[in-house]
Amino acid sequence: MIRTSEPPGDDYLIRCRKLGHEVAFFYCRSESAGLPCSKTIDCWYDHFLVEDLLRRELKPEEWDRVFMAPTRPKMVTLVDLIEQAKRSDKI
Repeated sequence: MIRTSEPPGDDYLIRCRKLGHEVAFFYCRSESAGLPCSKTIDCWYDHFLVEDLLRRELKPEEWDRVFMAPTRPKMVTLVDLIEQAKRSDKI
C-alpha cells in the first residue's frame, strides 16, 4: 500500500484514545478549539502521512502550541478533577 498525505474519507473511523470510541479524522484535526488534538499524529500515523499534512496546514506557532507543549501527566489531571468536584460539592 502506498502511503499518502491525503486523509482517509469521513467513513474511515479509528478508536479515539481520549474519548474511548471511534472518530473520523475530521474530528481529530479540529478537536481543540479549531486546532488538532495533541494525539492526532500518534493515532493516525499508521493510516496515512498525517504529520506531512498537518505541517502543511498549520502555522508554525499553531504546530508548537499543539504538538510541542508539555503534556500534563494523567495523575495530575485526575487530582485536579477530584479537587474541582470536592469544591463544587461544598457550594
